[in-house]
Amino acid sequence: MKTKILIAAVLICTLGVSCKKYLDETPQALISSEELNTPANVEKMAIAAYSALGNDYWAAPYSDMWAYGSIRSGDAYKGGDGTGDVADFHAYETFSLNRVDLGTTDVTWYRLYVGINRVNDALGRINNLSTAAFPDKLTRQAEMRFLRGHFYFLLKILYKRVPYIDENIPKAGYDTVSNRSYTSDQLWSKITNDFSFAAANLPAKQSDIGRANKYAAEAYLAKTLLYQAYTQDDNNNVTAIDKAKLAQVSSLCDDVINSGQYGLLPDFADNFLSSFDNSKESVFAIQYSQNDGTPEGRVDNGHSLDYPMVSQYGCCGFHVPSHNLINAFQTDNNGLPLFNTFNNNDVEASGDYFASTFDPRMDHTAAIPGHPYKYKTDFIYQASWSRAPQVYGPLLSMKETVAYDDPAFKKYPPFMSSSKNWAIIRYADVLLMKAEAQIESGQEIQALPYINQVRQRAANSTSLLKQANGGATSNYKISTYQPGINCTWTNDYARQALRFERRMEFAMEGYRFFDLVRWGIAADYLNAYFNAEKSRVGQLQDAVFKKNRDEYLPIPLNQINFSKGLYKQNTGW
Repeated sequence: MKTKILIAAVLICTLGVSCKKYLDETPQALISSEELNTPANVEKMAIAAYSALGNDYWAAPYSDMWAYGSIRSGDAYKGGDGTGDVADFHAYETFSLNRVDLGTTDVTWYRLYVGINRVNDALGRINNLSTAAFPDKLTRQAEMRFLRGHFYFLLKILYKRVPYIDENIPKAGYDTVSNRSYTSDQLWSKITNDFSFAAANLPAKQSDIGRANKYAAEAYLAKTLLYQAYTQDDNNNVTAIDKAKLAQVSSLCDDVINSGQYGLLPDFADNFLSSFDNSKESVFAIQYSQNDGTPEGRVDNGHSLDYPMVSQYGCCGFHVPSHNLINAFQTDNNGLPLFNTFNNNDVEASGDYFASTFDPRMDHTAAIPGHPYKYKTDFIYQASWSRAPQVYGPLLSMKETVAYDDPAFKKYPPFMSSSKNWAIIRYADVLLMKAEAQIESGQEIQALPYINQVRQRAANSTSLLKQANGGATSNYKISTYQPGINCTWTNDYARQALRFERRMEFAMEGYRFFDLVRWGIAADYLNAYFNAEKSRVGQLQDAVFKKNRDEYLPIPLNQINFSKGLYKQNTGW
């Protein structure tokens, strides 16, 4: 803190302003590093580490990975006021325009490492306290390692090869840590070690809402192992699937499922309403707040661009569902997905949501002209609420937003936000991770009930999807998979069903692109998407995915320069 004050004084001096009063003034509200090493202050440092989970903002979001995982996946367009509005996101969307010197790529890297630094600082102090002085020592160590695992997981799926720094490396030695100190697989293992420690040492339940518990750690460990199981070579090609890791994923998911603490909410909508924060489906979520004694509250700034352009809100029309995504919600005569033909019928172009049948999750995910916005039958979404419908079309994403009269809603002009939680892991993800591990282990029959649980809940989620006259918003038809009746449940079919289910369930929640990379299908999938979508929208004319490069963002040029060349660039860049 003192260093920051002195730096500020020096900067003022360089601008020709008198410095004497700054240098002679006794600093106020200073605290030495040593004074932080009390149990009470260490608790505060741990809370500060938690707060880093949601300390992002509109230009570099990471609480939700929508800018990196939705608009790079074919699920969404950037949105906003044309391609030059937050142009870095346009570069992500097209891939061909991406560069090593984009500011957002650098800022996101930096902010994730700020989170890691908070964790390491708190952890180093906790480690030096005795259990007698700090009875919660082991629990807080486990919580900090859970948080560190989270931040490194995000860095890993974004950049692949990153420097690994823990609390045992002195800050003076940071400039000696290469992003190639560990292989890609070894880096995954460093992350799983943190989650394993957390799972072994966290309680099953925490008295404070929002703290990680044993099952949150097991679920995140399962997720990390599932990514690690798809072995990649140095060119980002998936070369094998580790069955032993899949078995670990399956076992960890069983622990969470059998804990009795979690379950699917009755209605899919409930996951995206503030009144259901910290529900039984929330395995781990970022906690937001307002009226909490701080000037502005702790609100969700990572989604502040994603609200409609209408007086009740005001800005900014980002995160627009693609034609392809809307088409994917169509179902066949049996109520099952149209795996290979869904994109033949361009629903958004026609605006007819009764000529076909649809998975109800469409109207929970996308704001569509003529349909109630956030289930308000007297508040009908209009095409004019889009920021640039002539570029991106009239739709908007809806899971992350709240109704204008929701107690969680907050305006801070020109932006919007809310104190609604944002889930990092939902129970539905645990079920589908379990199903994926079984399918890839040749146990597709055992996977079926888990996929069908998710589909059955979707089928039951129509009570809020009503027009003012009580009629359905769209023509819904969705069924479970019933081998021998409406499908033939082979391993290949089950894999296709699982991958499609993940798309429908988690659409616009930010992880779709990383699924595609994990499965090793990103290049073929996205180039096929571009070939079709270019005929529908103009902003993708230059879009192309370059295999063996675009699976990961480049290491930011600023970081390479800061490291004096110690950091090595990613493959293809």
